Amino acid sequence: MKIKAFWELLRLEHGIMYGIGVIVGVFVSDSSYTNLENLIFGFLTALFLQASAFALNDYFDYEVDLANKRFDRPLVRGDLSKKAAISSFFVLMPLGFITAYLISTIALVLAFIITIAGYIYDIKLKEFGIAGNIYIAFSMAAPFIFGSIVAKNYLTIQAAILAAIAFLSGVGREIMKGIEDVEGDAIRDVKTIARVKGMRIAAIYAAFLFIISVFLSFIPFFTLKEYYFDLKYLIPIFIADAIFIKISFDLLNLIKDEKIIKQKIRGFRKKSLMAMGLGLVGFLAGAF
Repeated sequence: MKIKAFWELLRLEHGIMYGIGVIVGVFVSDSSYTNLENLIFGFLTALFLQASAFALNDYFDYEVDLANKRFDRPLVRGDLSKKAAISSFFVLMPLGFITAYLISTIALVLAFIITIAGYIYDIKLKEFGIAGNIYIAFSMAAPFIFGSIVAKNYLTIQAAILAAIAFLSGVGREIMKGIEDVEGDAIRDVKTIARVKGMRIAAIYAAFLFIISVFLSFIPFFTLKEYYFDLKYLIPIFIADAIFIKISFDLLNLIKDEKIIKQKIRGFRKKSLMAMGLGLVGFLAGAF
């Protein structure tokens, strides 16, 4: 039970995906990259720092999660204490910076900037609604940027396009999440679009951003030599795009029953995470 609780606290499935994102960023930028040690350190940097941010988030969001009846959170269920959450943060944070330093000084600086911004988000930035959404979306794009730095020490065009797609779909996902969390967000006065402009407007914004990210996903297929008319890239991307388009249409057709809306949004979030995973598969497969 404790292992399951810590997994849920640290959202390790997200950390693993972020770590894979770093590896994707490496191979998207340099398909012949062979430094296994740096690949491992890059993966661990993303895993440790992302997990530390989630632990800190649950520590500061305890009252909000309690109000939202987020029984998927181990602190709310009482499976772990707030002390366990903050202790996890203090253990994982230095581990993440150490693995980044073992890659390069530039990697450490980038990891430090991204991570400190994340901690600021957990403590305060989240309350500013769209600014917090933008940070979270940037954190979804950051692994690809970090992977490019690991491989080349600069941001490649391939990694930049992938980061842009992740960023736009990430903003959409966070705006969509705000629809589900309206009641709890009121406790910290989090000014999400759903609270400020209403659920309907938030759904339209999220759908619009998902559709833009779908259009961007075809740029590599038609313009970049690594992905030019490559079916290994197109097939998983096409499936991911289909999921995002379906979510977008469903968002635009949400009925007004708030209970049903929250249930629907929870399902949309899971589907959007699946679509993002398929996007990673497509970019990685197309790089070879």
